[in-house]
Amino acid sequence: MKFSQLTERLNAVEEYERERVPDRKLRSGRSFLGMYAGEHTAGTEFVIGPLFVAHGVAAGDLVLGLLLGNILAVLSWAFLCAPIAVKERITLYFKLEKICGPTLTKIYNLVNALMFCFLAGSMIAVSATAVGIPFEVPLPTLQDVLPNSGLWIVIVLVVGLVTTLVAMLGYDFVSYFANLAAPWLFLVFLAAAIAVLPELGITSVGDFWGVAQEKIWTGVPLAGQSQFTFWHVLFFAWFCNMAMHIGMADMSVLRYARSWKAGLTSGAGMFLGHYIAWMASGILYAVFLQQASNKLEFAPGPVAFYAAGLAGVVCVVIAGWTTANPTIYRAGLALQSWYPKWKTWKITLLVGLITTTAAMFPALVMRLLDFVALYGLLLMPMGAIIFSDVYLLPRLGLRQEYALKKGLRTNLAAALTWVLTLALCLSMNWLAGVEIFFLGLPGWFIAVGLYVGLSKAFQTKSVAEPVA
Repeated sequence: MKFSQLTERLNAVEEYERERVPDRKLRSGRSFLGMYAGEHTAGTEFVIGPLFVAHGVAAGDLVLGLLLGNILAVLSWAFLCAPIAVKERITLYFKLEKICGPTLTKIYNLVNALMFCFLAGSMIAVSATAVGIPFEVPLPTLQDVLPNSGLWIVIVLVVGLVTTLVAMLGYDFVSYFANLAAPWLFLVFLAAAIAVLPELGITSVGDFWGVAQEKIWTGVPLAGQSQFTFWHVLFFAWFCNMAMHIGMADMSVLRYARSWKAGLTSGAGMFLGHYIAWMASGILYAVFLQQASNKLEFAPGPVAFYAAGLAGVVCVVIAGWTTANPTIYRAGLALQSWYPKWKTWKITLLVGLITTTAAMFPALVMRLLDFVALYGLLLMPMGAIIFSDVYLLPRLGLRQEYALKKGLRTNLAAALTWVLTLALCLSMNWLAGVEIFFLGLPGWFIAVGLYVGLSKAFQTKSVAEPVA
C-alpha cells in the first residue's frame, strides 16, 4: 500500500467525535464481547497475575476476592456506564464539554490521555519482553526504574510503532483485531498454565488446592513487596478499570451499542481475563520463580516461552497489542479537544509516540497495581459528575449540561468537585493511611454529594435557554 493510499484511508475514518453516532453505525453485543474479551485477556494479565503472587496473596483470598470483585465490575459497566452511553451516544469528552465547559474538559482530557498513554506503554513493554527473546535482551527486574539496555529501547520502539498503526485505523479495525485475537489468547493462557502444573507437583485435580496454597499463592510476599489481603484483591478487581466503568470512559466505546445490555459483555473480559488469566499467569510466575530461585526478574515473554514455546511468545506479543490498541485509540479521542482540526489518525500517532516513549521505563510496569489504582482515582470524579448530571440534577430541579446552557468556559461546580474529591481522597491516604486501592468507593459518593451540593449553590432558580 502506497503512503498516499494509506493517508487517504486514514482520512476516511470517521469517529463522530462531536456528534451522536448514527443508527447505521450501531453494533450488536457480539462486537463488544470480542473487544472486552480481547482487551482484558491481554498484556496486563501477564503483569497483574504475577504481582498478586509477589505480594503474597493467599489462595482462598484470591479465589473469593476475584469472584466478588469481577461481579461488581460487570455490574458497574452494565448499570452505570452503558445506560448513559446508549442514551447520549456521544463520546465522554464531548459530554464533559457540555457539562464542565471546554476549558475544564481540555484539562481533564490531557490528564486522561496521559494516563491512557502510560497504561498502553506498560503493555508495549510486556510485548517487548517476548519480542526480545531471540536477541537475549537483559530483562528489567521488579526494582528497575530506567531502561537497562539500548537493545531494549530499540525493541520497544518497533513494537510501539506497530501498535500505534493498528490504533490509527480506527474503532472498526481495533474491534476486528480484538475479535480475531481473543479466542486463542485465552486458550494459550489456559494451556500454558495447565502444562506447567506437574512442575509444581500437581498431577491430579485433587492435588491442586494444597499445592496452590503451598507453592503459588502462599500468603507470604516476596522480598520488598507489601502484603495483600482478600480486600486488596476484591477492590482491585472491581476498580482496576474504575476509569472505564464508573469513570465513564467507556461511554466512547459503548455509544456504538444498540442496547445498554452490551455492558454485560464486559463479563467476558472480567472472567476470562481478570479471573482465569490472572490465575493462569500467577501459576506461570510461580514456576518461573521456582526455576529461577526467586529471581525478581520481570519476564512475561520468557515465562510464556518456557510454558508454551512459540505459541506462548506470540500470545504475549498479541496480548500486549490487544490492550494497547484500544487504549491508544481512547487516548487519541481524549486529545482531540486540544487539536480539533487534526484528523483522528494524526492525534493517535502523537499519542502512540508518547506511549512508546513511556514504555521504555520499566518502573511503569513494576508499579502497575498502584498506577492503575491512581489512574482510576484521578478520573473517577468526572464519572460521578456525569452520573449526577444525567440522573440526579433533573430530579432536583437543577439544570443539566450547565456549561452549555450558560455559555461557561468552566463550570465551577464541576471544577471544585474534581479538585476537592481528589484532595479528600489523598488526605485519607496520607493522613489516615487508607491504601489507594480502597479510595475509589468513598471517593465516588463524595464526588456525587459535592457536585449536587455545589450545583445547587451555583445555579439560579430560573431556567436558562441553551446558548446557540
